[in-house]
Amino acid sequence: MIGAGVFAAFTPAAQAAGPWLLVGLALAAAVAWANATSSAQLAAQYPESGGTYVYGRERLGPGWGFAAGWAFVVGKTASCSAMALTAATYAFGSQTAGTRVTAIGVVAILTWVIARGITKTAALARVLLALTLAALVAASVAVVQATSDWHSASDTAAELAAVVQERGLAGTAYGVLQAAGLLFFAFAGYARIATLGEEVRDPQRTIPRAITRALLAVIALYAAIALLLLASLGAARLASTPTPLAAASHQVGLLTVTWVVRAGAAIACVGSLLGLLSWVGRTTFAMARAGDLPRRLAAVSPSSAVPVVAQVAIASAVVVLTALTDVRHAIGFSSFGVLLYYAIANAAALTQDDAHRRWPRGIQVAGLVGCLVLALTVPPLSLALGAGVIAAGLVGRHLVRRRPGG
Repeated sequence: MIGAGVFAAFTPAAQAAGPWLLVGLALAAAVAWANATSSAQLAAQYPESGGTYVYGRERLGPGWGFAAGWAFVVGKTASCSAMALTAATYAFGSQTAGTRVTAIGVVAILTWVIARGITKTAALARVLLALTLAALVAASVAVVQATSDWHSASDTAAELAAVVQERGLAGTAYGVLQAAGLLFFAFAGYARIATLGEEVRDPQRTIPRAITRALLAVIALYAAIALLLLASLGAARLASTPTPLAAASHQVGLLTVTWVVRAGAAIACVGSLLGLLSWVGRTTFAMARAGDLPRRLAAVSPSSAVPVVAQVAIASAVVVLTALTDVRHAIGFSSFGVLLYYAIANAAALTQDDAHRRWPRGIQVAGLVGCLVLALTVPPLSLALGAGVIAAGLVGRHLVRRRPGG
């Protein structure tokens, strides 16, 4: 969870919600919590690799399993683009002509590394997380100590007047919902352990605890950072900078801390991107092997045992998105796909019997409704593109299944 989202998602969310950013964050956290409990409950019953791709298939039918898997691949492919763009933006300090080229280069290099069979281990993940948290804590403590002019609610309202007039969105109910949908991008990842159900000791106990405890810790961290950004920058300035944490430290003259934040953000994004590219590639491989995607995507390299064709296909899609979109729309596109994925998880959890139930059905209903509402309020271009791509996948699968032998 602690990757590109915490460094990038607050800016587009502030553009949408304005002074009500914290309300948007609370809504995103509430939906994430409902989704997490559903994922944890399902993972305890189905400790298999695959996550909601498995849960949808087992509880709702093969078509729903495909829909979940396809929404996941679509959403996480967009996540990869957002991570690459965020890493390049923090590396350059702003969005420049070289940002997209650098982001595409990062995707190419990491794909080459994955194709050689080198994957991110749990130990490396802990190192990258430690470096990221160190950068976040250093920036937060330094900004708190150095800031003497904190923005009050009235100051923030005055600064936002121009933003509201220009965008006609900030502070409206729709804007708050859109902010929640965008901020959901920063929470996505809490159920990743559920996709590794066959590789975890005592999964019925371990996975639910890991998911819920990790999410609570991240909610607390994000709330603290959101408060810090609003108080140090104000909502209008936060809405206008692509690198909010670096901007907060730069504003109070902490140039050394600014460099620490930029380095920490780049490390976090690259580390998350490495794992996510591999993860999406393997999900694509699993769907192809099951016949839900073209079977040529299931080809495995004999030397590295890596599904190279699937990996290159995902990398190619990420490159196209990176070349054509910006961070805001990549985040919106990602959130749309991932919210649909978790909507299916909530629907699947609703069908579980009492013997496998850990939380009331009302939480799953709230999660299902919340996911659908937030998915429909992402930026219109992201909504249109996401809906189009997911619909194309569903239609394509239907046509393939109708063929003889399909």
